Formats: sequence, structure tokens, C-alpha cells
Amino acid sequence: MRTALATKRAKNTKACIFAVVCFVCFASFVVAFQPPPQRIISLVPALTEMLYAIGAGSQVVAVSSYDAYPPEVTSLPRVGALLDPDTERIIALKPNLVITYGSQVDLQAQMKRAGIATFDYRHAGLSHILTTMKDLGALTGHAATADAAVAAIEARLDAVRTRVAGKRRPKTLLVFSREPKTLRNIYASGGHGFLHDMLEIAGGDDVFNDIKKESMQASTETILARAPEVILELRPEEITAGGEMQAELASWQRLASVPAVRNRRVIFISGQDVTVPGPRIADSVERMARALHP
Repeated sequence: MRTALATKRAKNTKACIFAVVCFVCFASFVVAFQPPPQRIISLVPALTEMLYAIGAGSQVVAVSSYDAYPPEVTSLPRVGALLDPDTERIIALKPNLVITYGSQVDLQAQMKRAGIATFDYRHAGLSHILTTMKDLGALTGHAATADAAVAAIEARLDAVRTRVAGKRRPKTLLVFSREPKTLRNIYASGGHGFLHDMLEIAGGDDVFNDIKKESMQASTETILARAPEVILELRPEEITAGGEMQAELASWQRLASVPAVRNRRVIFISGQDVTVPGPRIADSVERMARALHP
């Protein structure tokens, strides 16, 4: 009798295991074949650009307050930004995917409570930009287009690597922010992150290569000590070639002993694309390469 009971329990156990396995397989099948999100809200301008670059632009229904590219986004509703997301409006727009930045933990929790999926993003190196484009392609139903877009970017970056190969790499300070017409609050690329990677591909030797941070505040004393041979200054806004440019160049004359200043190799690269870790990075790398190796 005990043997029969044990046999019955064993059969029941196998049946339960089989049922669980079937359920897990079914759940995986459902997740794998969920339809791509058709109502996407992006709070990260770089990822908004990616969505349009991979063919998912028609699925975007709202963007952040700071989105400006591509031009199509100017007609879309604005739902706040990194520090002030408009949660009520986001929910009212009935998205089925919200793209958030990694530090927006409160917003991510609110979206989870509302049953809305999120895609969490944080800035990292240049390779992460390309990986993110592929991830978005798979998520939005545009995997093939995303792969092709990434391949095109990689080909252009490889072409730059080939052009600068064997050339002397000048010691370069890559500045992306400072107070206009002064040398106060200078922020430069450190030896980690997408700006550093772009500079390296363009044929420059980052003067802060040893500081493994994405950015750092650089004092004038530190710049004097590092003695860059080229100063590349990235500006999101255009600088006119007349008095404004001369005023900005004059501000660097306080460091006249720095080789870049002494040899007139302070170069401005302006445009909304130069500091955005998105699909236009190849444009920015090519411009950096031309500035470093004219």
C-alpha cells in the first residue's frame, strides 16, 4: 500500500512539474511575441534621436522639454524633463513605453504602479550608444533597421580610425562647458565615457586620460600643468565668426603659456549634435578629426 501511495505521489509531482514547465514556456512565448509598443514617450533626447534613426519615429507620442531633433519632434507634446517629469500628463497620454534616465527612480516606480513599461538608460561609452540603438530596435520592432543604422555608424568611425592611423596624436583638452567669456566653471571630458571615446577615435590624446570619470571640473592651474597642445571646445550653440568668437578666444589668453593657446590651436566645434550621445556621433567624430588633423 505504501508503494502504491508513493507511486501516486510521484505521478502527482511529475504532473505538477510538467504543468509548471508548460506555464513558464507559455509565459516566455507571450513575452517574446508581445506586440511592439506603439505609444512611446521619451524623456531622453539622445534616445529620441535613436528612435527616429531606427524607423520608430511614428511610434513616439511625446518628448521631453529639451528635445529639438529631428525637426518632427517640435510638434509633439512636452512632458517635462530629467528633474521635472509631468507624471500626470505622461499617464494621460496612455503610453505603453516610457524611456527614462537611470536617475529617475521615482518616475520609474510611478510608471510601474500604473502598469506602464519603462526603458532605463544611462550615459556610458560610445559602444553603449550603439548597443542601445540595437536594443531599441529589438524592442520597437525595427531590429533590421537598427542593425543597418549601427553598421553605417561603425563604418564611418572605422573610416576615421583609418585616416588618423599613424598620425601624431596631440595632447588634447576636450571642454564641453564653461561660463561664457571667462575661464570659470570649466568642465572637460575625463578618461571615460562617450566624449573621451570620440576624441580617441578622432586621433587625439586626452590630457585627462588617467582620470576615469566621464567629466571633471578643470581649474586653470590643472590646465597649465597638463599643457594641452590642442583645446577643443564643444558648444551646442553656434558662435559667430566676428566679435563673439574673438571674445571667446581672448578669454583663453589668461593661459598664454599653454601650448594650445600659444600656438593658436583653441578650436570651437558648435552644434546641437556635438554633445548628444545619439546617432549623429559619427558627424561629431569626423569634425573632431578634421580639427585635430587638418
